[in-house]
Amino acid sequence: MPAAAETARTICDAVEDDIVTGKLPPGAKLDEAGLCRRFDVSRTPIREALRILSERGMVELIRNRGAFVVEMTVPQLIEMFEVMAELEGMCGRLFARRITAELRAELESAHQACCSAKQEGDADEYYYRNEAFHDVIYRGCSNNFLAEQAGALRRRLQAYRRMQLRYPKRMRDSLDEHQGIVDAIVAGDEIGAEQRLKNHVLIQGERFTDFVATVAKESQQSSS
Repeated sequence: MPAAAETARTICDAVEDDIVTGKLPPGAKLDEAGLCRRFDVSRTPIREALRILSERGMVELIRNRGAFVVEMTVPQLIEMFEVMAELEGMCGRLFARRITAELRAELESAHQACCSAKQEGDADEYYYRNEAFHDVIYRGCSNNFLAEQAGALRRRLQAYRRMQLRYPKRMRDSLDEHQGIVDAIVAGDEIGAEQRLKNHVLIQGERFTDFVATVAKESQQSSS
């Protein structure tokens, strides 16, 4: 990845964390000059980071006014994760039906990259390798419209999906889930691949309770 793009991604991730944990509340204005000082960079990577955050639905860019944090409520998150689970499940089902030798090799390679990141213990790096894993599944479904919709929603949820991986044992569990997904797709098990991907994406029960509790805790710590 080019240095400029890497810098913008680092800034984007840091600002996302501030939004998700409540350090930057809904409606807060993101001051470009202040961000330049914080990250010791020019306005170019800051503006690129804000553009990315806007595409992800985390901030709103208002002409002649600036960038503002968008509110994301818990009910909205639940609804979005439910839809995300359905979309990714469909991608997995179609991939299992339409798998090719080339895409099988790509899927297995992406899974191995996730294994390496897990061994390194870097949750953020695991997240990006995890994204590459899911990208293969999107392409493997051979349905461009479905892949576009899944990709757009995934970008909206990126900060929250990335935060999940910081929970104890979540990387390990995620990797185990990946193995089940790979096995089902390679075996041509359409129903199994669909269900495994739904379960992998959907935040429910104990996992969702942990998610909300962690966000609330980090928000309280940032305000104290």
